[in-house]
Amino acid sequence: MGAVRIAILAVAAIAAIALAFLVRGMLTPKAPPTPMIATAAPAKPMAQVLVAKRDLPIGVRLAPGDMTWQAWPTESLNAAFVTDGAAPSVPAQGADKAVKTAAKVTTDMIMTPGPIQAFEGAIVKEAILKGEPMMARKVVRAGQSGYMAVVVAPGMRAMAVPINAETAAGGFILPGDRVDVLQSRKAAEGDGVVTEVLMRNLRVLAIDQATAPGKDAKTIVGAVATLELPASDVEVLARGKALGEMQLALRSYADAGGVAGRGGPSRTGDGLRVYRGGQVSEVVAQ
Repeated sequence: MGAVRIAILAVAAIAAIALAFLVRGMLTPKAPPTPMIATAAPAKPMAQVLVAKRDLPIGVRLAPGDMTWQAWPTESLNAAFVTDGAAPSVPAQGADKAVKTAAKVTTDMIMTPGPIQAFEGAIVKEAILKGEPMMARKVVRAGQSGYMAVVVAPGMRAMAVPINAETAAGGFILPGDRVDVLQSRKAAEGDGVVTEVLMRNLRVLAIDQATAPGKDAKTIVGAVATLELPASDVEVLARGKALGEMQLALRSYADAGGVAGRGGPSRTGDGLRVYRGGQVSEVVAQ
């Protein structure tokens, strides 16, 4: 056999073997690729933080319904935040379980005394947004410094007037009530008495240093009443104090929705009501 023929047969044999391996590889089923298992990030420990349930502007008196509990990562806790005191929980099923846990804790805490009740009745002195943690520095309680400045509405002023049981409706005027301020004095001429309504529909902020009546209290007999009035009318009360004794007339709750302002005569026209010898007359002021 010639050398050429041997070379041709060797090349053919090699090609046949290579083709056989190629056909075998095409016919053999491929094993499925090994799936990559995603490793979930470890759950973060969560604590329950007391937050605002709604936007709370300055001057709002807090009620239990204004606050709620919210799951908060412990790594983001601030020393000023208020927590429920429980050990941090690690949610086993992601955020959904953390939210459900927070909702359950919220319900349980509202039913029992706790931090929510500690904030009840306090006045907001710095605006708190919905979902923002409640902090003691953003509220003020009765008796604390700055309390009255927070209670007074914007554009209004607080001013004290002397009172007694006789001039304050027998002590039945309580903080939060609405009153009219009257003053009676001798007429400029004759022996008549002039009665004038100095201010109408003023809110009583405090009686002495009491900003709220005590539990089951129906009366407060004090020496000073602090009233809220428009800034432009402060001189009216200041002048009234200089002229003599003033009286507070308690307004009905049904008649307390008007605007606080200057008084004047109760009838149409600009004048004063004068009592002279048992007779009542209107004196028109020019």
